[in-house]
Amino acid sequence: MFENLTEKLERSFKILKGQGKITEINVAETLKDVRRALLDADVNFKVAKQFTDTVKTKALGMNVINSLQPSQLMVKVVHDELAELMGGTQAEFDVNGKPAIVLMSGLQGSGKTTFSGKLARKMKQEKGKNPLLVACDVYRPAAIDQLKVLGEQIGVPVYSEPESKDPVSIAKHAIDEAKLKNFDLVIIDTAGRLAIDEQMMNEISNLKNAVKPNETLFVVDAMTGQDAVNTAKEFNDRLDFDGVVLTKLDGDTRGGAALSIRTVVNKPIKFVGTGEKLEAIDPFRPAGMADRILGMGDIVSFVDRMQQQYDEEEAKKLQKKIAKNQFDFNDFLSQIAQIKKMGNLKDLASMIPGVGKAIKDMDIDDNAFKGIEAIIHSMTPYERQHPEVLNGTRRQRIAGGSGTSIQEVNRLLKQFDQTRKMMHYAATIKNPLKAARAMKAKKRH
Repeated sequence: MFENLTEKLERSFKILKGQGKITEINVAETLKDVRRALLDADVNFKVAKQFTDTVKTKALGMNVINSLQPSQLMVKVVHDELAELMGGTQAEFDVNGKPAIVLMSGLQGSGKTTFSGKLARKMKQEKGKNPLLVACDVYRPAAIDQLKVLGEQIGVPVYSEPESKDPVSIAKHAIDEAKLKNFDLVIIDTAGRLAIDEQMMNEISNLKNAVKPNETLFVVDAMTGQDAVNTAKEFNDRLDFDGVVLTKLDGDTRGGAALSIRTVVNKPIKFVGTGEKLEAIDPFRPAGMADRILGMGDIVSFVDRMQQQYDEEEAKKLQKKIAKNQFDFNDFLSQIAQIKKMGNLKDLASMIPGVGKAIKDMDIDDNAFKGIEAIIHSMTPYERQHPEVLNGTRRQRIAGGSGTSIQEVNRLLKQFDQTRKMMHYAATIKNPLKAARAMKAKKRH
């Protein structure tokens, strides 16, 4: 996502490199390229023009500090305006109420049902909510089953009335059920509709009026580009929703929807979907997205994802094992599982400042761990706990069992041994005396 836009913006800033100061001529030349880059990214042309006009006014009104070059100053101005364009600050999400009610709306195939499951999981795990999913898509035959499968995966019940064709009645009954059984969050999944379908638009309007939700979210596929913005405007005119959810931001999207939608409909983007996994959902942070567009990474979102997978008790146990040099392949498998839960590997790496540009042409396969996992799973429980027993015969057996070569097994064992030593040393360095003794012993040998 945004890779082409990032590259083109970087090229446009180069015009100012080596220039002693910002002038109307070199700013105009730079912003001509910036506007072209935005239009290529499928940003609404009025939004692109308004954006570059604002940047020009602000850039010309600023003095270049001695320690800054004009190109650096321009990057700062563009960054701040990109963040402002997308909403400025992170939008609040209201889940206060007994129960709080969230109503999903959007086109057919935009990802409402999957997002409903993702949101329920996120609210349950991070906010301690007790959610109830409600199946109000009475038209798509598999919609109720899909929601039930998602509910089972995340441990959240689903309210449905398969025989009923009245979504308003189903939603009201679900809210009564939530009050009776102490669910404090009701997430209502609705049927996809076309903005031009008068009957369906009336139905979702009636549903909103009947349940009076805390949040009405418009879910849109970011890969539809400028069409997503146009559709959002038509829905907002009828529904007056509270916020936007952009799905499929991990796909081959140019990013125009994320940059245009806030300005066109004057409603904040509240969440983004970044993959098919149920963990792949992030609150939308305008400043973080501006960082990523300009190739600066988004370390806050990266840390957020890490914290979601962080288990304090497990971390303490692991720390003790590392200090005693007992870190084994079972622990290694556990760490791999946590990394995989954090989402798409390339998307994760791009959040780290300086890494995004370095890996933009690399194909990072989400199955990159499969070979390592196959090798470890081919070990016996004893071998996983005691890697030091893995002699040549055992390694040959593991290679055959995992469908890999003896060289790959040897490489993994060498890397694991180096990692274990490094982790153990990092743990002992907290005790300088112990670390010094360890270093002396190493030198003697």
